[in-house]
Amino acid sequence: MVSVVWKGRSCVLLLLSLPISVLQSGANQSPLFEHQPFFVTWNIPDQVCRRLTHSLLLVLLQVPDQFLSLFYTDRLGLYPHVDLKRKKLYNGGIPQRGNLKRKTLDADLFTSSSSSRTSQGLAVIDWEEWRPLWDRNWGTKRIYQTLSVAHISQKNLCFTEEQVAAKSFMSGTLALGRAMRPNYLWGFYLFPNCYNNGWEHPDYTGQCSEKVKRQNDELLWLWESSTALFPSVYLQVSLADNPKAALMVRYNIQEALRVSALPRGNATAPVFVYMRPVFADQNKRFLSQVDLVRTIGESAAVGASGAVMWGASTSCEMLSSYLSSTLNPYITNVTLAAQLCSNFLCRGNGRCVRKKSNSNHYLHLNPENFRTFNKMFTCQCYKGYASYIQPQPKQSATHIIKNTCVDTALKAE
Repeated sequence: MVSVVWKGRSCVLLLLSLPISVLQSGANQSPLFEHQPFFVTWNIPDQVCRRLTHSLLLVLLQVPDQFLSLFYTDRLGLYPHVDLKRKKLYNGGIPQRGNLKRKTLDADLFTSSSSSRTSQGLAVIDWEEWRPLWDRNWGTKRIYQTLSVAHISQKNLCFTEEQVAAKSFMSGTLALGRAMRPNYLWGFYLFPNCYNNGWEHPDYTGQCSEKVKRQNDELLWLWESSTALFPSVYLQVSLADNPKAALMVRYNIQEALRVSALPRGNATAPVFVYMRPVFADQNKRFLSQVDLVRTIGESAAVGASGAVMWGASTSCEMLSSYLSSTLNPYITNVTLAAQLCSNFLCRGNGRCVRKKSNSNHYLHLNPENFRTFNKMFTCQCYKGYASYIQPQPKQSATHIIKNTCVDTALKAE
Protein backbone atom coordinates (compact mmCIF):
# COMPACT_ATOMS: atom_id res chain seq x y z
CA MET A 1 0.00 0.00 0.00
CA VAL A 2 2.87 2.39 0.77
CA SER A 3 4.34 1.90 -2.69
CA VAL A 4 1.01 2.78 -4.27
CA VAL A 5 0.75 6.03 -2.32
CA TRP A 6 4.36 6.90 -3.14
CA LYS A 7 3.78 6.36 -6.86
CA GLY A 8 0.73 8.60 -6.76
CA ARG A 9 2.69 11.41 -5.12
CA SER A 10 5.63 11.15 -7.50
CA CYS A 11 3.31 11.38 -10.50
CA VAL A 12 1.72 14.57 -9.17
CA LEU A 13 5.13 16.19 -8.70
CA LEU A 14 6.12 15.37 -12.27
CA LEU A 15 2.81 16.71 -13.50
CA LEU A 16 3.33 20.18 -12.05
CA SER A 17 6.46 20.81 -14.11
CA LEU A 18 4.85 20.29 -17.53
CA PRO A 19 2.95 22.80 -19.74
CA ILE A 20 -0.72 22.29 -20.56
CA SER A 21 -3.18 23.36 -23.27
CA VAL A 22 -6.97 23.40 -23.29
CA LEU A 23 -9.32 20.59 -24.33
CA GLN A 24 -13.10 20.85 -24.18
CA SER A 25 -14.77 18.09 -22.17
CA GLY A 26 -18.00 17.26 -20.42
CA ALA A 27 -18.40 17.72 -16.68
CA ASN A 28 -20.21 16.06 -13.83
CA GLN A 29 -21.04 16.95 -10.28
CA SER A 30 -18.32 16.82 -7.66
CA PRO A 31 -18.50 13.73 -5.41
CA LEU A 32 -20.44 13.81 -2.16
CA PHE A 33 -17.26 12.96 -0.28
CA GLU A 34 -14.03 14.72 -1.11
CA HIS A 35 -11.48 12.54 -2.91
CA GLN A 36 -14.05 9.75 -3.33
CA PRO A 37 -14.92 9.66 -7.06
CA PHE A 38 -16.53 6.25 -6.54
CA PHE A 39 -17.83 4.79 -3.30
CA VAL A 40 -20.04 1.94 -2.18
CA THR A 41 -22.68 2.21 0.52
CA TRP A 42 -25.05 -0.29 2.05
CA ASN A 43 -28.85 -0.27 2.02
CA ILE A 44 -30.43 -2.61 4.57
CA PRO A 45 -34.08 -1.91 5.43
CA ASP A 46 -33.72 -2.26 9.20
CA GLN A 47 -31.15 -2.17 12.01
CA VAL A 48 -30.54 -5.92 12.32
CA CYS A 49 -27.39 -5.70 10.22
CA ARG A 50 -25.99 -2.55 11.77
CA ARG A 51 -22.83 -4.34 12.90
CA LEU A 52 -22.17 -5.75 9.43
CA THR A 53 -23.02 -2.45 7.78
CA HIS A 54 -20.55 -0.70 10.05
CA SER A 55 -17.93 -3.29 9.17
CA LEU A 56 -18.47 -2.65 5.47
CA LEU A 57 -18.40 1.13 5.79
CA LEU A 58 -15.24 1.10 7.88
CA VAL A 59 -13.42 -0.38 4.93
CA LEU A 60 -14.74 2.26 2.54
CA LEU A 61 -15.20 5.61 4.24
CA GLN A 62 -16.88 7.04 7.29
CA VAL A 63 -20.38 8.26 6.48
CA PRO A 64 -22.81 9.80 8.96
CA ASP A 65 -25.91 8.05 10.22
CA GLN A 66 -28.99 8.57 8.05
CA PHE A 67 -26.75 9.13 5.00
CA LEU A 68 -29.11 7.00 2.90
CA SER A 69 -32.84 7.70 3.28
CA LEU A 70 -35.35 5.32 1.71
CA PHE A 71 -38.96 6.15 0.96
CA TYR A 72 -40.98 2.99 0.44
CA THR A 73 -44.71 2.87 -0.33
CA ASP A 74 -45.66 3.29 3.33
CA ARG A 75 -43.63 6.51 3.51
CA LEU A 76 -45.11 8.05 0.39
CA GLY A 77 -48.14 9.56 2.03
CA LEU A 78 -51.19 9.50 -0.20
CA TYR A 79 -49.88 8.08 -3.47
CA PRO A 80 -52.77 6.42 -5.36
CA HIS A 81 -52.30 2.71 -5.99
CA VAL A 82 -54.06 -0.66 -6.20
CA ASP A 83 -53.59 -3.54 -3.76
CA LEU A 84 -54.24 -6.54 -6.00
CA LYS A 85 -54.17 -9.05 -3.14
CA ARG A 86 -56.79 -7.19 -1.16
CA LYS A 87 -58.57 -5.96 -4.29
CA LYS A 88 -58.62 -2.49 -2.85
CA LEU A 89 -57.99 0.98 -4.26
CA TYR A 90 -56.00 3.44 -2.15
CA ASN A 91 -56.25 7.20 -2.59
CA GLY A 92 -58.23 6.84 -5.81
CA GLY A 93 -56.24 3.91 -7.17
CA ILE A 94 -54.88 5.65 -10.28
CA PRO A 95 -52.87 8.88 -10.59
CA GLN A 96 -55.76 10.77 -12.22
CA ARG A 97 -57.89 10.26 -9.11
CA GLY A 98 -55.21 11.20 -6.61
CA ASN A 99 -55.13 14.40 -4.61
CA LEU A 100 -52.02 16.34 -5.60
CA LYS A 101 -52.54 18.90 -2.86
CA ARG A 102 -51.99 16.39 -0.06
CA LYS A 103 -48.50 15.50 1.11
CA THR A 104 -46.63 12.77 -0.74
CA LEU A 105 -43.62 12.33 1.55
CA ASP A 106 -43.33 11.28 5.17
CA ALA A 107 -41.24 14.14 6.57
CA ASP A 108 -40.93 12.26 9.87
CA LEU A 109 -38.19 10.19 8.26
CA PHE A 110 -36.00 13.27 8.52
CA THR A 111 -37.41 15.01 11.58
CA SER A 112 -36.93 11.90 13.71
CA SER A 113 -33.31 11.45 12.60
CA SER A 114 -30.17 13.24 13.66
CA SER A 115 -29.61 14.78 10.23
CA SER A 116 -29.97 18.53 9.81
CA ARG A 117 -31.40 20.44 6.88
CA THR A 118 -27.87 21.06 5.61
CA SER A 119 -26.82 17.40 5.81
CA GLN A 120 -25.67 15.61 2.67
CA GLY A 121 -26.82 12.19 1.58
CA LEU A 122 -28.86 10.11 -0.84
CA ALA A 123 -32.66 10.10 -0.86
CA VAL A 124 -34.17 7.23 -2.85
CA ILE A 125 -37.89 7.00 -3.58
CA ASP A 126 -38.83 3.36 -4.11
CA TRP A 127 -42.16 3.55 -5.92
CA GLU A 128 -42.92 0.42 -7.97
CA GLU A 129 -46.75 0.28 -8.01
CA TRP A 130 -47.21 2.03 -11.37
CA ARG A 131 -44.93 3.53 -14.00
CA PRO A 132 -45.27 7.07 -15.37
CA LEU A 133 -45.48 5.95 -19.03
CA TRP A 134 -48.70 4.26 -20.21
CA ASP A 135 -46.92 1.69 -22.41
CA ARG A 136 -44.77 0.47 -19.53
CA ASN A 137 -47.63 -0.56 -17.28
CA TRP A 138 -47.61 -4.19 -18.39
CA GLY A 139 -48.03 -7.46 -16.50
CA THR A 140 -49.59 -6.97 -13.07
CA LYS A 141 -49.49 -3.21 -13.65
CA ARG A 142 -51.97 -3.49 -16.53
CA ILE A 143 -54.70 -2.92 -13.94
CA TYR A 144 -53.77 0.77 -14.08
CA GLN A 145 -54.45 0.83 -17.81
CA THR A 146 -57.79 -0.93 -17.28
CA LEU A 147 -58.88 1.47 -14.55
CA SER A 148 -57.68 4.44 -16.60
CA VAL A 149 -59.75 3.37 -19.60
CA ALA A 150 -62.83 3.15 -17.38
CA HIS A 151 -62.04 6.55 -15.88
CA ILE A 152 -61.59 8.09 -19.33
CA SER A 153 -64.93 6.77 -20.59
CA GLN A 154 -66.70 8.19 -17.53
CA LYS A 155 -65.04 11.61 -17.61
CA ASN A 156 -64.61 12.02 -21.38
CA LEU A 157 -60.86 12.50 -20.94
CA CYS A 158 -57.84 11.30 -22.94
CA PHE A 159 -55.11 8.74 -22.28
CA THR A 160 -52.49 11.41 -21.62
CA GLU A 161 -54.30 12.33 -18.41
CA GLU A 162 -52.71 9.36 -16.65
CA GLN A 163 -49.20 10.37 -17.65
CA VAL A 164 -49.81 14.01 -16.74
CA ALA A 165 -51.05 12.99 -13.29
CA ALA A 166 -48.16 10.54 -12.80
CA LYS A 167 -45.72 13.30 -13.74
CA SER A 168 -47.33 15.66 -11.22
CA PHE A 169 -47.04 13.14 -8.39
CA MET A 170 -43.44 12.18 -9.11
CA SER A 171 -42.02 15.61 -9.91
CA GLY A 172 -43.97 17.12 -7.01
CA THR A 173 -42.52 14.53 -4.63
CA LEU A 174 -38.99 15.33 -5.76
CA ALA A 175 -39.61 19.06 -5.37
CA LEU A 176 -40.91 18.51 -1.84
CA GLY A 177 -37.90 16.37 -1.00
CA ARG A 178 -35.44 18.94 -2.33
CA ALA A 179 -37.14 21.60 -0.22
CA MET A 180 -36.84 19.45 2.92
CA ARG A 181 -33.22 18.39 2.33
CA PRO A 182 -31.67 20.53 -0.43
CA ASN A 183 -28.22 18.96 -0.05
CA TYR A 184 -29.46 15.41 -0.50
CA LEU A 185 -29.37 13.83 -3.94
CA TRP A 186 -32.94 12.88 -4.86
CA GLY A 187 -34.18 10.32 -7.36
CA PHE A 188 -36.48 7.37 -7.98
CA TYR A 189 -35.21 3.81 -7.64
CA LEU A 190 -35.16 1.88 -10.96
CA PHE A 191 -35.03 5.03 -13.08
CA PRO A 192 -33.92 4.93 -15.77
CA ASN A 193 -34.33 1.36 -16.96
CA CYS A 194 -32.67 -0.03 -20.08
CA TYR A 195 -34.91 -3.14 -20.21
CA ASN A 196 -31.94 -4.97 -21.72
CA ASN A 197 -32.95 -8.49 -20.74
CA GLY A 198 -32.66 -11.38 -23.17
CA TRP A 199 -29.08 -12.36 -22.39
CA GLU A 200 -29.98 -15.98 -23.15
CA HIS A 201 -29.82 -15.12 -26.86
CA PRO A 202 -26.42 -15.78 -28.47
CA ASP A 203 -26.34 -12.37 -30.19
CA TYR A 204 -27.05 -10.40 -26.98
CA THR A 205 -25.27 -7.02 -26.97
CA GLY A 206 -26.75 -5.47 -23.82
CA GLN A 207 -27.66 -2.27 -25.65
CA CYS A 208 -30.94 -0.49 -24.94
CA SER A 209 -33.37 -0.58 -27.84
CA GLU A 210 -34.18 2.61 -29.71
CA LYS A 211 -37.77 2.29 -28.49
CA VAL A 212 -36.62 2.25 -24.86
CA LYS A 213 -34.40 5.27 -25.48
CA ARG A 214 -37.29 7.20 -27.03
CA GLN A 215 -39.49 6.33 -24.06
CA ASN A 216 -36.77 7.45 -21.66
CA ASP A 217 -36.52 10.71 -23.60
CA GLU A 218 -40.23 11.24 -22.87
CA LEU A 219 -39.31 11.27 -19.18
CA LEU A 220 -37.20 14.39 -19.58
CA TRP A 221 -39.27 16.02 -16.84
CA LEU A 222 -38.13 13.29 -14.43
CA TRP A 223 -34.45 13.75 -15.27
CA GLU A 224 -34.92 17.51 -14.82
CA SER A 225 -36.45 16.99 -11.38
CA SER A 226 -33.93 14.39 -10.18
CA THR A 227 -30.58 15.33 -8.68
CA ALA A 228 -29.32 11.73 -8.89
CA LEU A 229 -30.33 8.58 -10.75
CA PHE A 230 -30.62 5.10 -9.24
CA PRO A 231 -30.74 2.33 -11.88
CA SER A 232 -30.69 -1.31 -10.78
CA VAL A 233 -28.46 -4.11 -12.09
CA TYR A 234 -29.41 -7.12 -9.95
CA LEU A 235 -27.96 -10.29 -11.47
CA GLN A 236 -29.93 -13.43 -12.26
CA VAL A 237 -28.09 -16.68 -11.62
CA SER A 238 -27.99 -17.27 -15.38
CA LEU A 239 -25.46 -14.40 -15.49
CA ALA A 240 -23.11 -16.00 -12.94
CA ASP A 241 -19.54 -15.92 -14.29
CA ASN A 242 -21.06 -14.82 -17.59
CA PRO A 243 -19.44 -12.05 -19.69
CA LYS A 244 -22.92 -10.86 -20.67
CA ALA A 245 -23.38 -9.58 -17.12
CA ALA A 246 -20.90 -6.80 -17.88
CA LEU A 247 -22.88 -5.85 -20.99
CA MET A 248 -26.15 -5.70 -19.07
CA VAL A 249 -24.59 -3.50 -16.39
CA ARG A 250 -22.62 -1.35 -18.83
CA TYR A 251 -25.55 -0.27 -20.95
CA ASN A 252 -27.86 0.30 -18.01
CA ILE A 253 -25.36 2.78 -16.62
CA GLN A 254 -24.61 4.35 -19.98
CA GLU A 255 -28.32 4.95 -20.47
CA ALA A 256 -28.53 6.56 -17.03
CA LEU A 257 -25.62 8.84 -17.88
CA ARG A 258 -27.20 9.65 -21.24
CA VAL A 259 -30.59 10.70 -19.88
CA SER A 260 -29.06 12.57 -16.94
CA ALA A 261 -27.29 14.81 -19.46
CA LEU A 262 -30.44 15.60 -21.46
CA PRO A 263 -31.48 18.59 -19.31
CA ARG A 264 -27.89 19.56 -18.46
CA GLY A 265 -26.11 19.88 -21.78
CA ASN A 266 -22.89 17.88 -21.67
CA ALA A 267 -22.93 17.58 -17.87
CA THR A 268 -24.30 14.57 -16.01
CA ALA A 269 -26.06 14.07 -12.70
CA PRO A 270 -24.57 11.48 -10.31
CA VAL A 271 -25.54 7.88 -11.00
CA PHE A 272 -25.65 5.44 -8.08
CA VAL A 273 -26.18 1.84 -9.16
CA TYR A 274 -28.29 -0.52 -7.08
CA MET A 275 -26.89 -4.05 -6.92
CA ARG A 276 -26.97 -7.07 -4.64
CA PRO A 277 -24.19 -9.28 -3.23
CA VAL A 278 -26.41 -12.28 -4.00
CA PHE A 279 -28.33 -13.34 -7.09
CA ALA A 280 -31.87 -12.05 -7.42
CA ASP A 281 -33.30 -15.52 -8.00
CA GLN A 282 -30.98 -17.41 -5.59
CA ASN A 283 -30.58 -15.16 -2.58
CA LYS A 284 -28.28 -17.54 -0.70
CA ARG A 285 -25.71 -17.68 -3.48
CA PHE A 286 -23.16 -14.88 -3.36
CA LEU A 287 -21.54 -13.21 -6.33
CA SER A 288 -18.04 -14.41 -7.17
CA GLN A 289 -15.16 -12.00 -7.58
CA VAL A 290 -15.65 -12.22 -11.35
CA ASP A 291 -19.28 -11.21 -10.87
CA LEU A 292 -18.18 -8.30 -8.67
CA VAL A 293 -15.84 -7.10 -11.41
CA ARG A 294 -18.76 -7.14 -13.86
CA THR A 295 -21.04 -5.20 -11.52
CA ILE A 296 -19.10 -2.95 -9.12
CA GLY A 297 -16.01 -2.81 -11.32
CA GLU A 298 -18.05 -2.09 -14.43
CA SER A 299 -19.94 0.70 -12.65
CA ALA A 300 -16.73 2.44 -11.62
CA ALA A 301 -15.10 2.14 -15.04
CA VAL A 302 -18.13 3.46 -16.95
CA GLY A 303 -18.40 6.58 -14.79
CA ALA A 304 -20.96 5.94 -12.05
CA SER A 305 -20.55 7.93 -8.84
CA GLY A 306 -21.10 4.90 -6.64
CA ALA A 307 -22.96 1.71 -5.90
CA VAL A 308 -25.66 0.91 -3.37
CA MET A 309 -25.54 -2.66 -2.11
CA TRP A 310 -28.98 -3.90 -1.13
CA GLY A 311 -29.48 -6.87 1.18
CA ALA A 312 -32.33 -8.25 3.27
CA SER A 313 -31.96 -8.77 7.01
CA THR A 314 -32.54 -12.52 6.70
CA SER A 315 -29.12 -12.91 5.07
CA CYS A 316 -27.16 -10.80 7.56
CA GLU A 317 -25.29 -13.62 9.28
CA MET A 318 -24.40 -15.25 5.98
CA LEU A 319 -22.85 -11.99 4.86
CA SER A 320 -20.21 -11.92 7.58
CA SER A 321 -17.62 -14.25 6.09
CA TYR A 322 -18.40 -13.07 2.55
CA LEU A 323 -17.68 -9.47 3.54
CA SER A 324 -14.26 -10.25 4.97
CA SER A 325 -13.18 -12.79 2.36
CA THR A 326 -14.51 -11.38 -0.91
CA LEU A 327 -16.64 -8.24 -0.94
CA ASN A 328 -14.66 -5.86 1.28
CA PRO A 329 -11.27 -6.59 -0.35
CA TYR A 330 -12.70 -6.04 -3.82
CA ILE A 331 -14.52 -2.82 -2.90
CA THR A 332 -11.36 -1.52 -1.24
CA ASN A 333 -9.38 -2.26 -4.40
CA VAL A 334 -11.81 -0.51 -6.75
CA THR A 335 -12.45 2.56 -4.60
CA LEU A 336 -8.74 3.13 -4.00
CA ALA A 337 -7.97 2.60 -7.69
CA ALA A 338 -10.65 5.15 -8.63
CA GLN A 339 -9.19 7.61 -6.13
CA LEU A 340 -5.61 7.09 -7.30
CA CYS A 341 -6.58 7.37 -10.96
CA SER A 342 -8.43 10.61 -10.20
CA ASN A 343 -5.33 11.99 -8.48
CA PHE A 344 -3.01 10.69 -11.19
CA LEU A 345 -4.91 11.85 -14.28
CA CYS A 346 -7.18 14.61 -12.97
CA ARG A 347 -5.38 16.20 -10.01
CA GLY A 348 -8.29 14.97 -7.93
CA ASN A 349 -10.69 17.22 -9.84
CA GLY A 350 -12.36 14.61 -12.00
CA ARG A 351 -13.40 11.00 -12.35
CA CYS A 352 -11.61 8.44 -14.53
CA VAL A 353 -13.77 6.86 -17.22
CA ARG A 354 -12.90 4.52 -20.06
CA LYS A 355 -11.61 6.13 -23.21
CA LYS A 356 -13.44 3.49 -25.19
CA SER A 357 -16.82 3.03 -23.54
CA ASN A 358 -17.18 -0.58 -24.67
CA SER A 359 -13.75 -1.78 -23.61
CA ASN A 360 -13.13 -4.28 -20.83
CA HIS A 361 -10.58 -2.28 -18.85
CA TYR A 362 -11.20 -1.79 -15.15
CA LEU A 363 -10.01 0.44 -12.34
CA HIS A 364 -8.01 -2.09 -10.34
CA LEU A 365 -4.84 -1.83 -8.30
CA ASN A 366 -2.01 -3.85 -9.78
CA PRO A 367 1.67 -3.29 -10.69
CA GLU A 368 0.64 -1.90 -14.06
CA ASN A 369 -2.18 0.29 -12.75
CA PHE A 370 -0.71 3.69 -13.68
CA ARG A 371 0.13 2.54 -17.18
CA THR A 372 -3.44 1.23 -17.48
CA PHE A 373 -4.87 4.51 -16.18
CA ASN A 374 -2.85 6.44 -18.74
CA LYS A 375 -3.64 4.29 -21.76
CA MET A 376 -7.19 3.18 -21.13
CA PHE A 377 -8.87 5.94 -19.10
CA THR A 378 -9.46 9.65 -19.44
CA CYS A 379 -10.72 12.41 -17.14
CA GLN A 380 -14.37 13.38 -16.79
CA CYS A 381 -13.95 16.64 -14.90
CA TYR A 382 -16.20 17.82 -12.11
CA LYS A 383 -18.25 20.96 -12.57
CA GLY A 384 -16.03 24.05 -12.45
CA TYR A 385 -13.00 22.31 -13.92
CA ALA A 386 -11.83 21.96 -17.52
CA SER A 387 -9.77 19.22 -19.11
CA TYR A 388 -6.38 20.11 -20.50
CA ILE A 389 -4.09 18.24 -22.89
CA GLN A 390 -0.60 17.95 -21.56
CA PRO A 391 2.05 17.86 -24.31
CA GLN A 392 4.55 15.07 -23.89
CA PRO A 393 8.27 15.93 -24.15
CA LYS A 394 9.66 14.73 -27.48
CA GLN A 395 12.54 12.81 -25.96
CA SER A 396 11.27 11.05 -22.90
CA ALA A 397 11.39 7.44 -21.85
CA THR A 398 8.51 7.98 -19.42
CA HIS A 399 4.94 8.52 -20.52
CA ILE A 400 3.37 10.64 -17.77
CA ILE A 401 -0.17 11.92 -18.38
CA LYS A 402 -2.11 13.03 -21.45
CA ASN A 403 -4.70 15.22 -19.76
CA THR A 404 -5.68 16.55 -16.39
CA CYS A 405 -8.40 18.65 -14.78
CA VAL A 406 -7.54 22.19 -13.74
CA ASP A 407 -9.72 24.72 -11.94
CA THR A 408 -11.21 26.96 -14.63
CA ALA A 409 -11.14 29.89 -12.23
CA LEU A 410 -7.36 29.95 -12.56
CA LYS A 411 -7.61 31.07 -16.18
CA ALA A 412 -8.68 34.56 -15.11
CA GLU A 413 -5.48 35.17 -13.15
